[in-house]
Order: sequence, then C-alpha cells, then structure tokens
Amino acid sequence: MCAQSATIPSTQALHDAEEDTYRRLLEALTQFGSVLVAYSGGVDSSLLLAAAHDALGDKVLAVTATSPTYPGHERQAAIALAQDLGVRHLLIESHELDDPTFQANPADRCYYCKRHLFVELRAIAARESLAVVVDGANDDDRADFRPGRIAGREQEVRSPLMELGIGKDAIRQMARQRGLPNWDQPACACLASRIPYGQAITPERLNRVGAAEAAVRALGFRVLRVRDHGDIARIEIGRDELTCIGDESLRDRIVAACVEQGYTFVCLDLMGYRTGAMNEALPLEQIESFREVKP
Repeated sequence: MCAQSATIPSTQALHDAEEDTYRRLLEALTQFGSVLVAYSGGVDSSLLLAAAHDALGDKVLAVTATSPTYPGHERQAAIALAQDLGVRHLLIESHELDDPTFQANPADRCYYCKRHLFVELRAIAARESLAVVVDGANDDDRADFRPGRIAGREQEVRSPLMELGIGKDAIRQMARQRGLPNWDQPACACLASRIPYGQAITPERLNRVGAAEAAVRALGFRVLRVRDHGDIARIEIGRDELTCIGDESLRDRIVAACVEQGYTFVCLDLMGYRTGAMNEALPLEQIESFREVKP
C-alpha cells in the first residue's frame, strides 16, 4: 500500500527531536513521488530506505551493488533488512574492477566507482519510472574525504539526509527508535579502502583482506579493519577493544587467521580504528579540496 502523505508509523515512539527530524525527512521524500534508494545496508542508507518506505510505500526500489569490493556479511545483512521492511530489493553486479583507473587505486578512486554505480542506477530508475535516485550521504560527510560525492552531483543523485542537515548521531537515534536492528552498526566501507592508494586493487587482494577480516571478526571483535600492506596485515580495532589484545592466546589466533590468508607479518595499529585511515597519507590540501561547505 502506498502512503499519500508523510506519516510516522503509529507503533513508533520517537522522541520529540527525532520525531520532528524524521517527519521532515518523510516530507522531503514524499515530494519526490518515487525513489530508487542506493542501499548498502549501512545505517545511513537503511534509515533512508525505511523512511522512503514509510513515506512512499511501494513507490520505492532499493538497489544494492555487489562485487568483490563488497563484504559478503554486509550483503546478507542488507538483504535481510530489506526483506524485514517489505521493500522491493534488487541486487546488481557492479563492475568497477573492469575500470583500469579504479584498479590503479588513485586517491579519487571512489569517484570512479560511484560514477559507474550512479550511471547504472539512473538507468534502472528510468526503466522503473522512478523519479529520483537518492543515497545515504549525511551532513557529517561534508567534512570527510568523499570523492564519490562529485559523481553523485554529476548524476543528479539526491542526498536527503545531507540536504536536511542530518548527521550521524541523529541518524542512529532515529534508526534506533524506528526499530532498525543495525542502528548501532559500525561504519561500513568497501574492501578497496583496505589497500593503500597507488597500489593495485585486484580480486586476489580483496579476497585475501576480506577473508582475513572475517576470520578476525569471528574472534569477537566488533569494530575492525585489516589493512593490506603487501605481506603485512595492519589491524585496526576499536579503541575500547584494544585491551583484549593483552590475551596471548587471542593474539596467536589473530596471527594464525591472517597468516592463513597469506600474510607474512601481522601488526596491530596502536592508534586503533579510525575512519579513512588510508587518507592520512594524503596531502592535507588534497583532502580539503573534496570537503563540502554547508549551503
């Protein structure tokens, strides 16, 4: 059933601030009439998808791109949540690895990936007679290194969360109140982000880092990245989990998990996990050139 106006499900008990913000989001989505949601399964795109469904009913299509750069456990979680929401969900195979520029892994790698994706999403939206492609970029992303945002603007992809000035904290609170199981899920990122800029992205490296990360995560870590530096696996874990590394048997299992995937050396990054750690090697002026100023 398709809703004709922006309404909040009666079963939800959003706090006043989140309720007002969520209502504004629903109103903005309702004005589009119909949308294709670029849906990764992360908390941002999940909230956007839930809100789109609340606002537009069956005039919503979620599309998730799958490729060797996309961790398998995230794909399965995205499928499960879309099913729970009752949203029509399409999986497509993206082909960014066919692009030699993407494979070369320049600092603006994300631009080339997103350009391929958004061109395809625009074509799908046209075939499905959907008015707008929307993504889950939020207001906090303005200050981050996001070359893919350029591709979004080129393809006229709308970012309602960003446009309404909604940041990550508010998104998590709304997702929690909306009943989304991934409201406190750690940030997601494609596996290409584990490989230093300038080093070739290959299916073999992606498979290796993905398998190593899955094996280490299975040991009980919640916030985790395995960065691929050739023979070296540099492990970032959440700072509140660093104390666990004092357990020698756990360290041995971490090493074994990474060596099994072909790494010779296994290192722990004492700085812990932080978003976009590979960007720390880039010149500051290059990072600043991709930041957006609030309108």
